Amino acid sequence: MKPASVSAVLWAILFSSVLSVPGVAAATVSLAVAKAKQEAEVKGYIFATHHDEIVAMARKEGKIRVLTGLEADNIKPIANAFKKKYPFLDFHIEEIAGTESYQRFILELKAGRKTGWDSTFIAIDFYNDYVPFIKKFDVLGMASQGILSINPQMIDPFNRSIMSPTSIVQSVAFNKKLLPLEKVPGKWTDFLKPEFKGKKFLADFRPYAIAALVPAWGLEKTLDFSRKLAAQQPLWVRGATRPMTSIVAGEYALFFGPNSSSVKRAREKDPTGALGLKIAEPVPVRFLSRADGVLQTAEHPYAALLWLEFQASAEGQKIIDEFAPYQASVFTPGSAPEQEIKGKELSAVDWNHFTKMQDYQAKITEALGFPKAEMK
Repeated sequence: MKPASVSAVLWAILFSSVLSVPGVAAATVSLAVAKAKQEAEVKGYIFATHHDEIVAMARKEGKIRVLTGLEADNIKPIANAFKKKYPFLDFHIEEIAGTESYQRFILELKAGRKTGWDSTFIAIDFYNDYVPFIKKFDVLGMASQGILSINPQMIDPFNRSIMSPTSIVQSVAFNKKLLPLEKVPGKWTDFLKPEFKGKKFLADFRPYAIAALVPAWGLEKTLDFSRKLAAQQPLWVRGATRPMTSIVAGEYALFFGPNSSSVKRAREKDPTGALGLKIAEPVPVRFLSRADGVLQTAEHPYAALLWLEFQASAEGQKIIDEFAPYQASVFTPGSAPEQEIKGKELSAVDWNHFTKMQDYQAKITEALGFPKAEMK
């Protein structure tokens, strides 16, 4: 009888450790899962081999504290649904919003302070600052093996612990009483036409929408477009709330690049029916608009894993799509963003571009001439 090979011995040890997890039946751990666990652990990631294992650990933890980028209208329904699914968890959730809040939180993380939070929203403008403080769960590996019910496309393939349950489509808002649909730009280059020069349209001085054109056009073409757009002398604004009110009131006819979800929200509150929405091409779509991860310092990390999973579930996606911010993932069939981009030419901000958006925006802002908000 030949002696067992080194690899055979290693597999035997691996299987024995995997199958010794309480509550996990031997028959449920496949060779593929065991191999995925081994590969994850070699790279320093934590890998649970069964969903029941995650639930059992979360039950033992008993609590979860979440910082979210979802908006107030969305938080209550999704929190209620999560608590109904996992009633054994003492669940607390708060919204974090605004550049100063993100920077303050990052400084706390860098100072090594215990924040008391388990899962955090990861702001796109500071994405790389958050990465070192995210617990190395192999979320991508567990999702790929069906242990976590998350579409693997929602997960950062470079930082396998971070996922995004939402997507954003940039659009054109307009006043239907001032500008008929056929006159509204259907391509972004239409904004360079002579008839739109001289304060004829609004544009956010923070160039999210322009930066989202880089995947389709490349950086140099996008910078050239930015310089030409600045020469059109738009009225520079900040955010969407005040500009959308101005469009509804008929003060301006056209708004370059707001989130389609922001237009929909404003349209619901528009008693005049004047606010219109058009999807211009190539469609700037941020496949990943909000990111979430479990913090290294989390006291309840497995409960936090369940929160990440719930946002990506059919139930969580339905809630995100139906309540503000109306931004379920394009990877969820039938979601509003998925419907908006269907059959259109795209400029897709995927995970490769997601981490570069801050750099794109800085270069575009310079090409625009460092504009400042002009609308009070």
